[in-house]
Amino acid sequence: MSAINVAKFGGTSVANFEAMSRCAAIVENNPNTKLVVISACSGVTNVLVELANGVPDQSRREQLLQQLVDIHFSIINQLKHPEVINDAINEILTKVSQCAEKATSETSEQLTDQLVSCGELMSTHILCQLMNERGHKSERFDIRTVMKTTSVFGNAEPLLDEISIAAQAHLVPLFKESIVITQGFIGSDLNNKTTTLGRGGSDYSAALVAEAISASGLEIWTDVPGIYTTDPRIAPQAQPIKEISFSEASEMANFGAKILHPSTLVPALRHKIPVFVGSSKEPELGGTWVTQEVESAPLFRAVTLRGNQTLITLKSLNMFQASGFLAKVFTILARHKVSVDLITTSEISVSLTLDRTNTQGGAPQLPAAAQQELEELCSVVVEQNLSLVALIGNNMGQAKGTAKQIFGTLEDHNLRMICYGASNHNLCFLLHESSARHAVQQLHRQLFES
Repeated sequence: MSAINVAKFGGTSVANFEAMSRCAAIVENNPNTKLVVISACSGVTNVLVELANGVPDQSRREQLLQQLVDIHFSIINQLKHPEVINDAINEILTKVSQCAEKATSETSEQLTDQLVSCGELMSTHILCQLMNERGHKSERFDIRTVMKTTSVFGNAEPLLDEISIAAQAHLVPLFKESIVITQGFIGSDLNNKTTTLGRGGSDYSAALVAEAISASGLEIWTDVPGIYTTDPRIAPQAQPIKEISFSEASEMANFGAKILHPSTLVPALRHKIPVFVGSSKEPELGGTWVTQEVESAPLFRAVTLRGNQTLITLKSLNMFQASGFLAKVFTILARHKVSVDLITTSEISVSLTLDRTNTQGGAPQLPAAAQQELEELCSVVVEQNLSLVALIGNNMGQAKGTAKQIFGTLEDHNLRMICYGASNHNLCFLLHESSARHAVQQLHRQLFES
């Protein structure tokens, strides 16, 4: 393992000139930080996604394009030498305009990836120039040279062997002379077409590169000082967690804690790379260390909330004491590339949830062709406007009274689906989105504040 540290900064951490300057100071304070991975400037990806979905109204399209200009040049114009990167930024903005116009007549996931990648391509130009102006030899690097993926646009899978080989060949030699500034979230397939790792994939990108270069540490800098017992915006009494295990943090990320991308910790765990999560706004407050072993493993660690859930309920009398029904269901779903998240079963029905993993926001949809095939097998009911609440902890299945304590607190809520027992680290359930925040507040008050 090398002494190289990787620092990743999210969109709010590079939102404006002041924010980028704070990032630069954090990098300066750790001489081992040789690789900096950043997201698009705050708000940029949302604009690009809207353009990628097709905006036929020309005035609205021009308004969005002007938004992109304003966000980036409000930072660029505060540089000492903005002329160094003006042409590069304008070239990318021209590409955005061309792709946005194309999207008005035909949208595709491949076009979406081309568009949304432009946010990271621009932000890295700016931060690299800022670092150079602060007296640090810095080099902007196009991560698509290294981050090789499958061709599943919108939610590509990394090709680990190719990434490792490319990182050793193209990235590692640069660390001797420069601080390398590169993009999160984006990659390219083996035909060099731009791909993305799914919404929020910047953390995952950083972890994958940290693994590929055998980094000694990975820092995730965001807008909150570490991981909390829940989202402080939902429960103001949420408490910071000083240390947490890889297993617990993975469950939190998977079940809605936006502080980390669900896949982030997998590469770090494979190579036992400690992960630090802190606030770029207030780095002096410290943060959370995610490691393989922790000193304390409490029964209840945190409660999380994940919105935009889709519940599919399949019902058929042919399930009763029969074999092969679920195999047929999952064969159909696999054929249509539908990813199942949670599942519960009874004698004649099965309920499952879908979770959005690609770059297009909102609740995931069951493809019409998949629904049609399923309806030949059983009745199909699709429900949305649901949220998933998950309680994260340790050995909850072995502690007496746990279920009573949890469900007694939620006795006034209509719980739609409960998953408990498959993991010692979580208990989760669905309920209507209108009552989800209240449920989180009640659980947090009962389990963490009393």
